[in-house]
Amino acid sequence: MANSPGSNPISHGSSLGAPLLIPSKEPGWDSGPGSEPQKVCIDDMLQNYCGEFGYWQLKHFVLTSLAWALEAFHTMVMIFADRDPGWRCVGGLGCDEKESNVCGLEPGSWEWEGGPGSSTVAQWGLVCGQKYKVGLVQALFFGGCMIGAGVFGHLSDSKLGRKGSLTAVCILNAIFGCLTSLAPDYSTYLLLRFVTGFSTGGVGLCSFVLATEPVGPTKRGVAGMSTFYFFSTGIALLSGIAYIFPSWRALYVASSIPSILFLVLVVPFISESPRWYLVRGKMNEAMKIMRTIANANGHHLPDGVSLALDDEANDASNGNQIWKAATVEKEAISGSIVDVIRSPITRIRLFLAVGINFTCSVVYYGLSLNVVNLETNLYLTVLLNAVAEMPAFTITAVLLDKFGRKPLAIGTQWFSAIFCFMGSLTGNVGISKVIRMCCGLLGIFGMAGTYNLLFIYTAELFPTVVRNAALGSATQAAQMGAILAPFVVILGGGFPFLVFGVCGLIGGMLASYLPETLNKPLYDTMTGLEEGELA
Repeated sequence: MANSPGSNPISHGSSLGAPLLIPSKEPGWDSGPGSEPQKVCIDDMLQNYCGEFGYWQLKHFVLTSLAWALEAFHTMVMIFADRDPGWRCVGGLGCDEKESNVCGLEPGSWEWEGGPGSSTVAQWGLVCGQKYKVGLVQALFFGGCMIGAGVFGHLSDSKLGRKGSLTAVCILNAIFGCLTSLAPDYSTYLLLRFVTGFSTGGVGLCSFVLATEPVGPTKRGVAGMSTFYFFSTGIALLSGIAYIFPSWRALYVASSIPSILFLVLVVPFISESPRWYLVRGKMNEAMKIMRTIANANGHHLPDGVSLALDDEANDASNGNQIWKAATVEKEAISGSIVDVIRSPITRIRLFLAVGINFTCSVVYYGLSLNVVNLETNLYLTVLLNAVAEMPAFTITAVLLDKFGRKPLAIGTQWFSAIFCFMGSLTGNVGISKVIRMCCGLLGIFGMAGTYNLLFIYTAELFPTVVRNAALGSATQAAQMGAILAPFVVILGGGFPFLVFGVCGLIGGMLASYLPETLNKPLYDTMTGLEEGELA
């Protein structure tokens, strides 16, 4: 959700323009005799009075972004819990360890390595004709994510707020994750993974917006890109946790406990977004946070300065100086996905964002899950994939404000597509196996940069009042792509890489039709966006 310097100084949120000075007739805002009260937008207040990314924002950003590691635990745990643990002959006739699978072996002539409790596949015999059930449970998890993203995207924009929604999804994750470890049969396991997906779908969404909204416009891009380090770190940590807890039931408990710790040790020290307070009409709460930010950062927020929405600022810049009296508690401004679709500007943006998020997710989650087909050390490969993502975040963050969002969105997807196409042409024996693994690493390297960038890019395309709703819709589309990914992976061989390459190619083409948001203001209302874009 970055805004960078260089936008029109007349428009709201410009990082170069001076704070908007708008006379107010409200009593009590005078900063002193002869001084004139000021009403400024959040971006201007951060830049000129509070600090864009000081101690307060750093602390708040780190604490809030820890939730991304929780999402990684609950999402990627399926790689280890639903893995094929391998098998071995037990000395009976009709068993040959040279066979690629157990489908043609005599019952009782082989056994699972690690016993039936090592994974859900061994627990319930999800092999041969039952193999589709592995893809089904993973797909339903992402189906739950899709629904949860829409529900909590709306709730975080409306009644619950960003912090309230984040708290709710973490509570649900902790409960559902622990209950999953007790699943007595496959059907119960399927249901619990679905409801876990429902709550997980809101974690990253709420965390990202809450972490980046209090950050100033020139620092928001880099901050937004940095949130995904926590997700990748979570995946890397999960590979270690899975190695320590080889039983799938113990693994679900171990991957759920961090959600409980987050609720107890972190959530009490997180603040609600001042932007959410502002659009909900809670001016006192918004100003209280802004004063806290200023004080923590070693700055001073004058008593005669208060917040204003961007459409109010735009009215003032056009010569309309009329203000409602007593705006300390203003009427809440709300929006929904219907408003996004109704506006010609945001409608096109939404459709393109949905398409790009869908194709990107097919590739990202597909490559992550496809490690089971590479026939390499699972723990090491997952760790390498997680590590491969981190340089992509750094490079994209460095280039974000230099080349813009649009060129990077196109370039990273096509980079990933090239190596996915290469992976589809290589075999899975000897040196070819290593080459295919490297193609997978480079493919996820490129798409991780895209996946990271899309959160920022999508958030910048829509105003605060509908930002989480629009981001929720894009996230829902991403989850639809994630639903498809497990079924593509099950097909095995080079076909998954071919599908991932095509998706990366199409995603880059769709990104070419999006507007550039570099140096554009981060609008608060639909009116502010429409007036700003048409100015």
